[in-house]
Amino acid sequence: MMLSRAKPATGPAASSPAKESSKKKKKLPKLEDYLTNRDYTGAITLLEFNRSSGKGSEEVDMWIAYCAFHLGEYKRAMEEYQAMTKRDGCHPDVWVNLACCDFFLGMYKEADEAAQKSPKSRLQNRLLFHLSHKFNDEKRLMQYHQNLQDIIEDQLSLASIHYLRSHYQEAIDIYKRILLDNRDYLALNVYVALCYYKLDYYDVSQEVLAVYLQHYPDSAIAINLKACNHFRLYNGKAAEQELKTLQEMASPSFTFAKELIKHNLVVFRGGEGALQVLPPLIDVIPEARLNLVIYYLRQDDVSEAYNLIKDLEPTTPQEYILKGVVNAALGQETGSREHLKIAQQYFQLVGGSASECDTIPGRQCMASCFFLLKQFEDVLIYFNSIKSYFYNDDTFNFNYTQAKAAVGNFKEAEEVALLVQNEKLKNDYTYLSWLARIYIMNNKARLAWELYLKMETSGESFSLLQLIANDCYKMGQFYYAAKAFDVLERLDPNPEYWEGKRGACVGVFQQIIAGREPRDSVREIVQLLRNTSNPQVEYITRTIKKWAKDNRVSLS
Repeated sequence: MMLSRAKPATGPAASSPAKESSKKKKKLPKLEDYLTNRDYTGAITLLEFNRSSGKGSEEVDMWIAYCAFHLGEYKRAMEEYQAMTKRDGCHPDVWVNLACCDFFLGMYKEADEAAQKSPKSRLQNRLLFHLSHKFNDEKRLMQYHQNLQDIIEDQLSLASIHYLRSHYQEAIDIYKRILLDNRDYLALNVYVALCYYKLDYYDVSQEVLAVYLQHYPDSAIAINLKACNHFRLYNGKAAEQELKTLQEMASPSFTFAKELIKHNLVVFRGGEGALQVLPPLIDVIPEARLNLVIYYLRQDDVSEAYNLIKDLEPTTPQEYILKGVVNAALGQETGSREHLKIAQQYFQLVGGSASECDTIPGRQCMASCFFLLKQFEDVLIYFNSIKSYFYNDDTFNFNYTQAKAAVGNFKEAEEVALLVQNEKLKNDYTYLSWLARIYIMNNKARLAWELYLKMETSGESFSLLQLIANDCYKMGQFYYAAKAFDVLERLDPNPEYWEGKRGACVGVFQQIIAGREPRDSVREIVQLLRNTSNPQVEYITRTIKKWAKDNRVSLS
């Protein structure tokens, strides 16, 4: 049975096929619509369809390359431009566009060669200006700098070079000056926010960034920067949540920043997945190499960290600092004075620079420099100025402890040492040895002895025993000195340990007579002496027994 039509096939209620076709044509998206919405994937799809349908032209090829470039697919854009250069009557702008692709791929030599083939233009000058910075050619940099004009594009290029040279305030000044006359240039707020982020003003960065995000809430770059601010202000979880929001939006700009986001997720998750994600990104994102070095340092794989950074010529404060840290770690691990000297020089270079001397990392660098030089009074000057920022930082508190103890301020050193919560650090021999010494200097030898008792027998426990024995003896805490020397003597029958034990036992006996040690301790002293088969033992114990008998002290 055929169902009757709800509406007639012809007549006023039905549209003619021609009209339907006309409506459909009107609904087809245009290239301009895709570009306005920054949907470069959609634009490329449309352009490729046109090209495969026989509607290809040089203009279509140029637009495909343009869209690929803005998607971050620089290799594809490069290949499109390269194909154009091989045709007769190639458009002159193709060479400078090809040079831009080479530049973003890190192919600076090729970019320079392509740019030189293009006609002189402002874009060419700006590109060569940036290439001079990459080549670290100051003379050439100034040559192209002089060609810059007081136009927005050139000033933005100058600001970016200031940023790359860590002159963040100079960059901010240029951006703000442009924004005064061009309030609708909202993207400049992202650049200003990025500069404030680099200056550690994360709250200010958030405020400036919010202006842009109000208009473009799906911007991958802006949301990524917001996530980085959250990471600095709060924690990795809060930062990751911001990126999750971006992924849920399915923003067209997400594809452009996918590698950046993958990289930052590793950082936000404390290095999780570093070995899978970071190595392929080393030559794509500059920070990938640095973060992989940090990952190896956290895994105590100093040699891998060094291999990764040894050939890097540092140009930013972060690179100088990290190279200094790696050299310091390697120098301490291998006992290499050369690496320690290199580390000290890197730290001094950053801490003494005009742009970094008043920043927190800059002051940390000067403290590290003086630390390696063993000038602990100077170390404390810098540590005291930044300690409020690192109250819960275990590494800072450990270093602060060492500096306090090194200048003899043992009371405060103990307070700071006990703030350390990281179990790995608390079980480190360096930490244990400093804490034991601090306890002894604060007349708390029993706590130092308990640190030893908790350790498993090893070379480190033997070293700690030696430290306790000698420091307790030096500070007149003879009871624990005697116990420590007794264990040392049983582990290694060295005559020096007997001499130390003998002196410590006599010292305890004197303190008992003077009423500064409990009388009951005399029994343990006698037992410790009997653990040694030396003729002097009989003479000393006879004297102690006589005193015990005269003073009615039981030795049983």
